[in-house]
Amino acid sequence: MDLATLIGLVACFALVIFGIVFGKDFSALLNFIDVPSILITFGGAFMCMLAANSIPDYIAGLKSITLTFKASDQGVPTVIRKIIELSNVARKEGLLALEEAAGELEDAFMKKGILLIVDGTDPELVRAIMETEMVNIDSRHRGKIGFWEALGAMGPAWGMIGTLIGLVNMLKNMNDPSSIGPAMAVALLTTLYGSLLANWICAPVSAKLKVRNEEEMQAKEIMIEGLLSIQAGENPRVIEEKLKSFLSPREKASMEEGGGDADG
Repeated sequence: MDLATLIGLVACFALVIFGIVFGKDFSALLNFIDVPSILITFGGAFMCMLAANSIPDYIAGLKSITLTFKASDQGVPTVIRKIIELSNVARKEGLLALEEAAGELEDAFMKKGILLIVDGTDPELVRAIMETEMVNIDSRHRGKIGFWEALGAMGPAWGMIGTLIGLVNMLKNMNDPSSIGPAMAVALLTTLYGSLLANWICAPVSAKLKVRNEEEMQAKEIMIEGLLSIQAGENPRVIEEKLKSFLSPREKASMEEGGGDADG
């Protein structure tokens, strides 16, 4: 599990609660609960997203929030080590030996590349096939990111709609001055709900999904370069140095401390 996402979201919620009850007691929370405001803001935002998407895409978009809680299972150093391991197998036993190694891989993208190489596919065609798949994966991921960005934009908009509804109702009943304050408070709650939806949920989710996508695209780019280098018969040590250019200085230092996997 990605603890950063969980801790961040829980801490944000806790800070809002702290701000509400500070100097008061927890009964102050009741002042911030209004069912009609919740229905207008959250209901309106989510139903607009339903109108903007097909039902399967809408459900898939909502489910993508679970990806932010999953720890990344494919770090770049791990991918590089695996490529080096495969290059050693190919160097010692030949490209055909990679077919057996592919059966042990969990990553479908890398497995597909290895099988293309084993089948003797032209290197340029291998690159074209894998890059096309990578582009399509990136496009699907960006669709999920766009879902949360759009929902984040809907939240404040529907919060403002709710506020305007509340203000109209308040102005229609100006004959009772004692009701103006409570009515104004209720009207402002929809704006608060909209801001919470956008900044507490949607912005962090879309940002984390972007990070996950960038990590995966980098890992897949490394797989393509690494597998094509193996197909070209390059020395494992050369492949290792080539792929290390994708790493940050911190990642390079960490990988070097862990020891190289190339036999040279």
